[in-house]
Amino acid sequence: MSTVLVLSGALLLSGCASGGATSAAPADDTCTTTASEVRDISNGVQNNLAAASDLDELDTYLDDASARVQALIDDLGDDEKLQSAVEGFQESVATATDYAGTLPQPDADGAIAQDPEALAEQQTSLQQASAKVSEVCAD
Repeated sequence: MSTVLVLSGALLLSGCASGGATSAAPADDTCTTTASEVRDISNGVQNNLAAASDLDELDTYLDDASARVQALIDDLGDDEKLQSAVEGFQESVATATDYAGTLPQPDADGAIAQDPEALAEQQTSLQQASAKVSEVCAD
């Protein structure tokens, strides 16, 4: 019985029991949620660029991705480092959108010819910007 009390006390002190959260938890939650959403958007944009077969669908997807990033920025609050990192990611999404605007129409087989180096550059930019958001949250 005394072991249970000691363990319960330790959990309470460490913040693991309900109600033991510190005031930093909501900011950490916002950061973690934002980083996760940015990672999801980044992966989606990269995948849609790499597998593009319909330019209208790609444009629609990229517009939606841009709107999702803007919604994240609008909900961030006062965390300037996180806001700056997400705005940097927003710039990468905008650059990817500009890149998509340069893609040629699909060929007869429905494939869109892309320069592999240009595509890799876009993907790398998105990955790095997404990683920057995660790094801010890890600090």
